[in-house]
Amino acid sequence: MNTLHRGYSKVTNHLFLTCFSLLMLYPVIWWVGASLKKTEEMRLPTIWPEVAMWSNYSKGWNFSAEFSFGHFFANTLMMEFWNVLGGVLTSAIVAYGFARLHFKLRGFWFSILLLTMMLPGQVTIVPQYILYNNLGLVDSYIPLILPHFFGGGAFFVFLLVQFIRGIPRDLDEAAKIDGASVYGIFLRIIFPLIKPALVTVAIFTFIWSWDDFFGQVLYLSSVEKFTVGLALRMFIDQFEIQWGQLLAMSLLSITPSVIVFFLAQKHFVEGISTTGLKG
Repeated sequence: MNTLHRGYSKVTNHLFLTCFSLLMLYPVIWWVGASLKKTEEMRLPTIWPEVAMWSNYSKGWNFSAEFSFGHFFANTLMMEFWNVLGGVLTSAIVAYGFARLHFKLRGFWFSILLLTMMLPGQVTIVPQYILYNNLGLVDSYIPLILPHFFGGGAFFVFLLVQFIRGIPRDLDEAAKIDGASVYGIFLRIIFPLIKPALVTVAIFTFIWSWDDFFGQVLYLSSVEKFTVGLALRMFIDQFEIQWGQLLAMSLLSITPSVIVFFLAQKHFVEGISTTGLKG
């Protein structure tokens, strides 16, 4: 009887999860179907078009007479490479300093760091723009890349500090006995052991900066420097919006984030689940 009850509960749970998953996936399914529709079919309640317009993808990819969508993907991926590199390296260095090194007012500066997480980003937009404008850096990728080379962000530093604190200090002491310096301990001991947390930082940095439409529209004005997000806006600037092409390109625009997440999912889950645990 118990076996029958457990089997019934298992089937019920799977059925519930399947229905819930389909409910969550419905917008994506509609999105895929709408990307294959003609513009006049957009108002119809059907999910899938009568005739799939695969040409929406080819036309959307070459919608601009001057640049293809591949050009905007290349711009965005180049910017993402430097953002991820800077965010991972500098946040790891700063976190190592707070977690392992002893210096005056360490607790005070760490508290200030945490307080910056509560500061709305809108507060710093105007002074940052004035600074970059005075330096002649507007309409370049530097305002979008440079902040990632100064700690990567308070949240990432806090995440890595908690992870490093979970690494036994005995490893540091053993490395010191072998003659390793502070930098050697970081490079040979700490940095390899915090790989799961670094993957988490890399994923968040990639996704957040990829979706940072406001920063991109604020600092970039030349079409040849546009990112994917700004390229999608160009569809709306047209006299007649080609919704099928717009949805097709927006669907392609999320594929890098999805690919990055699934490729690093194992390390991402490990980094989240073990952060803050003591070794």
